[in-house]
Amino acid sequence: MEEKKFAIIATKGTLDWAYPPFILGSTAAALGYRVEIFFTFYGLNLLKKNLDLKVTSLGNPAMPMPMPMPVLVQALPGMQALMTSMMKAKMKAKGVASVEELRELCIEAEVKMIACQMTVDLFEYSTSEFIDGVEFGGAATFLEFAGDADICMYM
Repeated sequence: MEEKKFAIIATKGTLDWAYPPFILGSTAAALGYRVEIFFTFYGLNLLKKNLDLKVTSLGNPAMPMPMPMPVLVQALPGMQALMTSMMKAKMKAKGVASVEELRELCIEAEVKMIACQMTVDLFEYSTSEFIDGVEFGGAATFLEFAGDADICMYM
Protein backbone atom coordinates (compact mmCIF):
# COMPACT_ATOMS: atom_id res chain seq x y z
CA MET A 1 0.00 0.00 0.00
CA GLU A 2 1.33 3.41 -0.95
CA GLU A 3 2.14 5.87 1.83
CA LYS A 4 -0.40 8.69 2.25
CA LYS A 5 0.88 12.28 2.19
CA PHE A 6 -0.51 15.33 3.97
CA ALA A 7 0.70 18.83 3.07
CA ILE A 8 -0.09 21.90 5.18
CA ILE A 9 0.66 25.57 4.53
CA ALA A 10 0.77 27.61 7.76
CA THR A 11 0.52 31.37 7.19
CA LYS A 12 -0.71 32.72 10.51
CA GLY A 13 1.31 33.23 13.68
CA THR A 14 -1.26 33.86 16.38
CA LEU A 15 -2.04 31.63 19.36
CA ASP A 16 -5.38 30.47 17.98
CA TRP A 17 -3.95 29.73 14.51
CA ALA A 18 -0.95 27.84 15.94
CA TYR A 19 -3.09 24.87 16.91
CA PRO A 20 -4.53 23.62 13.58
CA PRO A 21 -1.27 22.82 11.74
CA PHE A 22 0.32 21.13 14.77
CA ILE A 23 -2.82 19.18 15.80
CA LEU A 24 -3.57 18.03 12.26
CA GLY A 25 0.08 17.36 11.47
CA SER A 26 0.76 15.26 14.57
CA THR A 27 -2.53 13.39 14.23
CA ALA A 28 -1.93 12.59 10.57
CA ALA A 29 1.60 11.40 11.37
CA ALA A 30 0.21 9.15 14.11
CA LEU A 31 -2.18 7.69 11.52
CA GLY A 32 0.72 6.86 9.22
CA TYR A 33 0.71 9.84 6.88
CA ARG A 34 3.95 11.44 5.74
CA VAL A 35 3.45 15.09 6.72
CA GLU A 36 5.11 18.33 5.65
CA ILE A 37 4.21 21.77 6.95
CA PHE A 38 5.37 24.84 5.03
CA PHE A 39 5.54 27.90 7.30
CA THR A 40 5.40 31.21 5.47
CA PHE A 41 4.88 34.87 6.34
CA TYR A 42 3.49 35.17 9.88
CA GLY A 43 3.36 31.39 10.24
CA LEU A 44 7.14 31.52 10.72
CA ASN A 45 6.46 32.73 14.28
CA LEU A 46 5.33 29.18 15.10
CA LEU A 47 8.86 27.88 14.51
CA LYS A 48 10.69 30.36 16.72
CA LYS A 49 12.52 29.10 19.79
CA ASN A 50 10.90 31.76 21.96
CA LEU A 51 7.18 31.72 21.31
CA ASP A 52 5.28 34.88 22.21
CA LEU A 53 1.96 34.16 20.54
CA LYS A 54 -1.04 36.40 21.05
CA VAL A 55 -4.73 36.16 20.27
CA THR A 56 -7.16 38.95 19.57
CA SER A 57 -10.90 39.12 19.11
CA LEU A 58 -10.51 41.93 16.55
CA GLY A 59 -11.36 40.64 13.10
CA ASN A 60 -12.62 37.40 14.64
CA PRO A 61 -16.34 37.84 15.32
CA ALA A 62 -16.70 34.10 15.99
CA MET A 63 -14.47 34.25 19.07
CA PRO A 64 -16.61 33.39 22.11
CA MET A 65 -16.53 36.21 24.61
CA PRO A 66 -17.53 35.94 28.28
CA MET A 67 -19.76 38.96 27.69
CA PRO A 68 -20.76 41.00 24.63
CA MET A 69 -18.05 43.55 23.88
CA PRO A 70 -18.20 46.31 21.25
CA VAL A 71 -15.36 46.38 18.72
CA LEU A 72 -14.29 49.80 20.00
CA VAL A 73 -13.63 48.32 23.47
CA GLN A 74 -11.72 45.40 21.93
CA ALA A 75 -9.37 47.90 20.26
CA LEU A 76 -8.35 49.56 23.54
CA PRO A 77 -4.74 49.18 24.71
CA GLY A 78 -4.24 46.08 26.82
CA MET A 79 -7.18 44.16 25.38
CA GLN A 80 -4.97 41.86 23.30
CA ALA A 81 -2.97 40.92 26.40
CA LEU A 82 -6.22 40.33 28.31
CA MET A 83 -7.68 38.17 25.52
CA THR A 84 -4.43 36.17 25.31
CA SER A 85 -4.30 35.51 29.05
CA MET A 86 -7.99 34.54 29.07
CA MET A 87 -7.47 32.09 26.20
CA LYS A 88 -4.36 30.55 27.80
CA ALA A 89 -6.18 30.16 31.13
CA LYS A 90 -9.17 28.51 29.45
CA MET A 91 -6.92 26.11 27.52
CA LYS A 92 -5.01 25.18 30.68
CA ALA A 93 -8.25 24.63 32.62
CA LYS A 94 -9.55 22.35 29.86
CA GLY A 95 -6.28 20.39 29.64
CA VAL A 96 -5.43 21.51 26.10
CA ALA A 97 -1.79 20.87 25.20
CA SER A 98 0.41 23.92 24.72
CA VAL A 99 1.68 24.94 21.30
CA GLU A 100 5.18 23.93 22.41
CA GLU A 101 3.94 20.44 23.37
CA LEU A 102 2.11 19.98 20.08
CA ARG A 103 5.12 21.21 18.13
CA GLU A 104 7.30 18.70 20.01
CA LEU A 105 4.83 15.92 19.12
CA CYS A 106 5.27 16.85 15.47
CA ILE A 107 9.05 16.71 15.80
CA GLU A 108 8.87 13.30 17.50
CA ALA A 109 6.52 12.06 14.76
CA GLU A 110 9.02 13.20 12.10
CA VAL A 111 6.73 15.83 10.61
CA LYS A 112 8.90 17.80 8.20
CA MET A 113 8.73 21.51 8.96
CA ILE A 114 9.91 23.89 6.24
CA ALA A 115 10.51 27.59 6.87
CA CYS A 116 9.97 29.70 3.77
CA GLN A 117 13.42 31.05 2.90
CA MET A 118 11.96 34.02 1.01
CA THR A 119 10.00 35.09 4.09
CA VAL A 120 13.01 34.54 6.37
CA ASP A 121 14.96 36.88 4.10
CA LEU A 122 12.08 39.36 3.77
CA PHE A 123 11.69 39.80 7.53
CA GLU A 124 15.45 39.60 8.09
CA TYR A 125 15.21 36.71 10.52
CA SER A 126 18.31 34.80 11.57
CA THR A 127 18.17 31.02 11.24
CA SER A 128 19.32 30.87 14.87
CA GLU A 129 15.89 32.21 15.96
CA PHE A 130 14.23 28.95 14.91
CA ILE A 131 13.98 25.58 16.64
CA ASP A 132 16.36 22.80 15.67
CA GLY A 133 15.30 20.51 12.87
CA VAL A 134 13.61 23.14 10.72
CA GLU A 135 14.47 23.00 7.05
CA PHE A 136 14.71 26.16 4.99
CA GLY A 137 13.42 26.16 1.43
CA GLY A 138 11.29 27.90 -1.11
CA ALA A 139 7.87 27.21 -2.52
CA ALA A 140 9.34 24.75 -5.02
CA THR A 141 10.68 22.62 -2.16
CA PHE A 142 7.20 22.36 -0.66
CA LEU A 143 5.35 21.99 -3.97
CA GLU A 144 7.43 18.98 -4.91
CA PHE A 145 5.85 17.20 -1.93
CA ALA A 146 2.42 18.87 -2.08
CA GLY A 147 1.97 18.04 -5.77
CA ASP A 148 1.63 14.36 -4.85
CA ALA A 149 -0.14 14.84 -1.52
CA ASP A 150 -3.43 13.11 -0.78
CA ILE A 151 -4.53 16.08 1.32
CA CYS A 152 -3.34 19.69 1.10
CA MET A 153 -4.58 22.35 3.51
CA TYR A 154 -4.00 26.09 3.72
CA MET A 155 -4.22 27.73 7.15
